[in-house]
Amino acid sequence: MDAAGLQKSFREPLSGAHISVVLAFVLFCGLSAIAAKQFVMPTAQPARSYPAHDDHPSEKVAVAVDPYDLEDKASIFSVNFRNNGYMPVFFVITNDGDQPVSLVGMKAELNTKDRSKLFPATIDDLLRRLSHPSRSDTPNPLPIPLPKREVKGGVSRKTWDEIEQAQFGAEAVEPHSSARGFLFFDIEDISNPLAGANFYLTGVRDAKGNELMYFEIPMEKYLSAPEVKRP
Repeated sequence: MDAAGLQKSFREPLSGAHISVVLAFVLFCGLSAIAAKQFVMPTAQPARSYPAHDDHPSEKVAVAVDPYDLEDKASIFSVNFRNNGYMPVFFVITNDGDQPVSLVGMKAELNTKDRSKLFPATIDDLLRRLSHPSRSDTPNPLPIPLPKREVKGGVSRKTWDEIEQAQFGAEAVEPHSSARGFLFFDIEDISNPLAGANFYLTGVRDAKGNELMYFEIPMEKYLSAPEVKRP
């Protein structure tokens, strides 16, 4: 085809069938991009660098919490936990000592202003809330088939993996290092869970088995701090 013919072909209007194919392709690419999104754990900074933290200099251990209560922060997840009644809280514990500390008996607790005691959800708790056993028989309107998702207990394999990767699961913190992960608190019936709330952590033990002093973090430290973008 010569140059004139090529130009003419670009000037010709697309038929209805062509438009349908193009739109279907664009939509499919968008869905594929969403499906391909992978959860990436945020990088942990030293716990004392977060606004909401408690530092025990004599024990050389610091703890921090960073709620993912805002939409831009929570966008790292493919699951909208807030819409399902959960608030992800990024939890970091830093050990600046020369011996490891044990987290096997660790207990985290979020006490709200009305004195409700919230404890981190288990993986089973999250899967139970996120499960949607009702199936849809609505036919796919696109002219091309969409990839099928493997499901387990009504939750996609991708969601299952994301929860397992995100949830805090460390049993110890090695010397001069930090452990991090997410704690998920059930806030389904609480309109403003952070205002006036306090985070408590107990059960952290040193290398000799001695329990460290409990950690207490007023969540107002987070609410009143200027917004800081972290990697």
